[in-house]
Amino acid sequence: MRVRAPVGTSRRLLEQLVIERANWVNDKLLQQRQRLACRPEYRFETGEHLPLLGNWLKLEVTSAAVNSVSQKDEALVVGLSARSRREPRQRVEALVTNWYRQYALELLTARTQQLCQRLGLQSRAVTVRATRSKWGHCTSDGRIQYNWQIVLAPEQALDYLVAHEVCHLRHPHHGQAFWQLVATVCPEYQRWRQWLRQEGHRLVLSSWGNKPSVEV
Repeated sequence: MRVRAPVGTSRRLLEQLVIERANWVNDKLLQQRQRLACRPEYRFETGEHLPLLGNWLKLEVTSAAVNSVSQKDEALVVGLSARSRREPRQRVEALVTNWYRQYALELLTARTQQLCQRLGLQSRAVTVRATRSKWGHCTSDGRIQYNWQIVLAPEQALDYLVAHEVCHLRHPHHGQAFWQLVATVCPEYQRWRQWLRQEGHRLVLSSWGNKPSVEV
């Protein structure tokens, strides 16, 4: 466990605070362990099913002249070249993760632009990352960043996230006016906001994806 405090805080005071809040700290550590235990682990082998927008893609790994990934109906086909010395599982994991990131970027960019046009707003840029603490972020100059792993959630959760960040272009706060605007474009926003808080820790694809976010 790591304790952070302002510069100049005495060690004695920190030790006293830790002792006083020991039960709270232990409860939080237990909750974290339980959440991590619920995270799915994928083998990245043929026949495995991977989540995408509330549905499942069946993974098919084949030999190919060059590395490739393509979606064919309800299958995600990964072609592996024999030229690489890396283990097949590592290559499949990296290829699949990169495919998901690109898929998320294209989808989130399109959904963001559509909602901006509907509301008469404009975003300067849309990017995706594997963030640690939030599902999305809208900067003061109109740049929107999403956690790409949101595509592992049901499509309604993704739509809520887009609504949340786009509405920040007009209201850069979480006041009443902001939530009223969110409600106009996503009437069930409360349901999906709560869903992300309760289930978001399960939305992780691989070790390449970093840690899942837990709030928005």
